[in-house]
Amino acid sequence: MTGKKTPLEKKPIVGIVMGSDSDLPIMREAASTLDRLGVPYEMTIASAHRSPRLTQSYAQSARERGLKVLIAGAGYAAHLAGVLAAETILPVIGVPLSGSPLNGLDALLSTAMMPAGVPVATVAIGGAQNAAVLAAQILALSDEEASKSLLDFKAQLARKVEEKAAHLQRNVQPA
Repeated sequence: MTGKKTPLEKKPIVGIVMGSDSDLPIMREAASTLDRLGVPYEMTIASAHRSPRLTQSYAQSARERGLKVLIAGAGYAAHLAGVLAAETILPVIGVPLSGSPLNGLDALLSTAMMPAGVPVATVAIGGAQNAAVLAAQILALSDEEASKSLLDFKAQLARKVEEKAAHLQRNVQPA
């Protein structure tokens, strides 16, 4: 699955990888956020445990295929982000997913506790939207278009808060 194309038919620069198709509902949040920010992406399934060669191949070929950031969503032992990070020099952002008897705490700890030299940026359990925003922020370091999209996105967030505050002031009477 690939994000919407711009008129220039840009190639994907972010890879979204999930360990299972059951992770798709959460990881779609990363995709929709990247769409909103105008960042082209690709999306696939690769399991650190069930398809280790596929995972390794994906990570090793990502940079030469033009990807610049990887987002990995996985639950339970959640080794996917770490395996990707071990096989590439691209930044990897891990999205720990709930679904286990520990409600994602196991995935959070597995994603965050990487050994020295194999970093994985880790967002909150189920934090696919923040993973996409972080990926865009990394890209914005060298991409003015990504910077502009992020500035607009942040301004929209601020406007929504201001609108809610104004609504509250109009509709809630002091006791």
